[in-house]
Amino acid sequence: MRAKIEQLYDEKSAQYGPDHHRLFDEFKTALNEGRVRAAEPSEESATGWRVNTWVKKGILLGFRMGVIVDMSVGELAFRDKSTYHPRRIGAEGGIRVVPGGSSIRDGCYLGASVTCMPPMFINVGAYVDDGTMVDSHALVGSCAQIGKHCHISAASQIGGVLEPIGALPVIIEDDVLVGGNCGIYEGTIVKRRAVLGTGTILNRSTPVYDLVRNAVYQATDTDPLVIPEEAVVVSGSRAITRGPGKDWGISVYTPVIVKYRDAKTDTKIQLEDLLR
Repeated sequence: MRAKIEQLYDEKSAQYGPDHHRLFDEFKTALNEGRVRAAEPSEESATGWRVNTWVKKGILLGFRMGVIVDMSVGELAFRDKSTYHPRRIGAEGGIRVVPGGSSIRDGCYLGASVTCMPPMFINVGAYVDDGTMVDSHALVGSCAQIGKHCHISAASQIGGVLEPIGALPVIIEDDVLVGGNCGIYEGTIVKRRAVLGTGTILNRSTPVYDLVRNAVYQATDTDPLVIPEEAVVVSGSRAITRGPGKDWGISVYTPVIVKYRDAKTDTKIQLEDLLR
């Protein structure tokens, strides 16, 4: 499948026949079943993850192959590419999609016992593993990778990326709590059991200050921002130390690691299980 997808992507044909559409349907089924994914764990990578560029090519190929069609439901009018209908969720796996305006695009993986609270949106290429909750008004962007037993709290944004092809998507590893109104963007990796406090924003341009380990974490030209395992990150600020900003007493936003998970933190997080 990989070789055929890459060949078809590189050809950039203007005409797609039945065989091409069957190939894409097989690819999309593999995405839905979690047999292929846009990024996956890798012991050979310094970050612990690698991008599967051919999978991202396949997803982009779907947009190229599709035509805009009517997807209206009753009086609600929707129009989108014919290759990416809303995904239908069956009874298998114990997945809950609570009524109330949520949408899950075809071509993403939902593990067993995933819970989707309305309204929320999961985009194509995303991978949401077992037991995770995607709360109200949350977004899981294209190709984002979410681990097991995570809580993506209300109004949080997990950024997506399809292009450039080689760009790593946002990675949220197992047992991470993403607090309400957080934003994780630009290929940031949040390691297992980390906790992001309400309103924390993580991206390539803003460094993260670790008060516990006396360290500063930030992305480079080649590597993403990586939040360490079990870190508890909250919104902070740092003063501008020169120029007019200093004279005016201005501070800028910065995320701060204030502690690492302990028994007290775990007790608070266990309360989230009551919602599932």
